[in-house]
Amino acid sequence: ADLAFAALEAATREFQGDRDRTYLTGLSMGGYGVWELALRDPRRFAALAPVCGALLPPRDERMLYVTPLLNVPDPYAALAQALKDVPVWIFHGAKDDLVPPADDRRTIAALRAAGAADARYTEFPEANHNAWDPAYATPDLWTWLFAQKKH
Repeated sequence: ADLAFAALEAATREFQGDRDRTYLTGLSMGGYGVWELALRDPRRFAALAPVCGALLPPRDERMLYVTPLLNVPDPYAALAQALKDVPVWIFHGAKDDLVPPADDRRTIAALRAAGAADARYTEFPEANHNAWDPAYATPDLWTWLFAQKKH
């Protein structure tokens, strides 16, 4: 995470990136990474778009988790409280057999219960783990994402 933030900072400086319009997306392990980075610096990103990620390890994959939520009694509520002010659009495949969509369903429910102003969820009925194909082919994602700006 420290290396990712250092690279982001260097790229932002070198290419005059807009700090109010920095977006974070990732797929699969990168979906976990979205939550990892956003929780480490909740004010850094204008919007989040995780794809087929989760908060907890899938099945027996004990090395895949979101560090700030490790050993937290209710990781979904903790994430929701920390990120309820950051616009988020979660994508998942309903037939995902690697990272089951149940985790993202609980995440979106927690965000909505916490009063998140802009928490969206799209589950593709026919998609397996490669939900990034239909997610990144969703034109509304890009319109929504690029309309977000930190306040």
